[in-house]
Amino acid sequence: MQEASQAFIHLDRLTRNLRLLQDLAGPRPLWPCVKANAYGHGLEIIVRHLESLGIDTVCVAHVSEAVSLREAGAEAAIVVLSAPPPEACGAIVEHRLEPVVGSREVLEALSRARVDGSSPVSVHLKVDTGMGRIGVSPEQMPELVARATALEGIRVRGLMSHFSLADEPESTFSQTQIEAFERACAETAAAAIPFRHMANSAAIFDWPESRFDAVRPGIAMYGLRPSIGVAHPRAAELEPVLDWVTRLTFLKEVPAGVGLSYGHTFRTERPSLIGTFPVGYGDGLPRSLSNQMQVLVGGQRCPQVGTITMDQTLVDVTALRGRVEVGDPVVLIGQQGAERAHVDEWAETLATINYEIVTGISARVPRVLG
Repeated sequence: MQEASQAFIHLDRLTRNLRLLQDLAGPRPLWPCVKANAYGHGLEIIVRHLESLGIDTVCVAHVSEAVSLREAGAEAAIVVLSAPPPEACGAIVEHRLEPVVGSREVLEALSRARVDGSSPVSVHLKVDTGMGRIGVSPEQMPELVARATALEGIRVRGLMSHFSLADEPESTFSQTQIEAFERACAETAAAAIPFRHMANSAAIFDWPESRFDAVRPGIAMYGLRPSIGVAHPRAAELEPVLDWVTRLTFLKEVPAGVGLSYGHTFRTERPSLIGTFPVGYGDGLPRSLSNQMQVLVGGQRCPQVGTITMDQTLVDVTALRGRVEVGDPVVLIGQQGAERAHVDEWAETLATINYEIVTGISARVPRVLG
């Protein structure tokens, strides 16, 4: 049975976005970020396609995400970006994961967890250049590299850092971070570490000197701008990979002066044709968008009305009276006719970022190939 609400994933658009990012990155490999269910786009769908394109390394946030990929048959190298707890080291070794490490304790736990005769554990050592989350200071990096190279069964595959203001090209702090990372790398050059990596989506566009030996695209590969501050003109070429589509399940005529949905936060000002569609905050449609968003029906924008509930939401389709029926498509995110409903509209209304919107689409919305 076809679900009434589906997120359509357009792999052709993903491919074009990756080509754009590769054009900018030059000969350096792309190591796509697929954490948080591939930014809400469906982890297995996205990684299968990435591997089909020859991508050999992907990045996740947590060991559990990486394990689920291995269990689904993924063969790519998997970099785990969040600091792993020591008790996760057994799973890291078993599933051939590449953890980001910023402490001696985790390095030593990984060395102990390795099974005799097994391949070395590849790690990426994290230098904190200004993000303030995990990693050692640039001055401490030589010591961490020395400890890692001295431990049995540990292979340092990369040195890495992460930007805090890459999407603000007018800020000078990103340049400060790049210089700090370069110093840390220079002081450990004798260790012959294969990869230095720092650039996220925004930096791939606006900070070319940060691309080093590999880049880690995230939101941009899914066709969404890292922020409105990204200055590079080619950011306008990105194509959103996800469309969220549902359909009308009910229509009713409502007189003027009638309150709708919980709390009667909306009252009809005229005789109105009100439609219902089966999506709510349980699916990731933010309740705080109530009475502040539009959806596409019949190729035109129609206002959502009343409080968004857990499972169902109302839309005023009075303008389509006589031209709309139960079962007609409702586009929450995507194109219909000449109109487009963009996730950035929701983010702007809610004073948040597009990342939060797409990662918030719940698991009960099937991801299907578009």
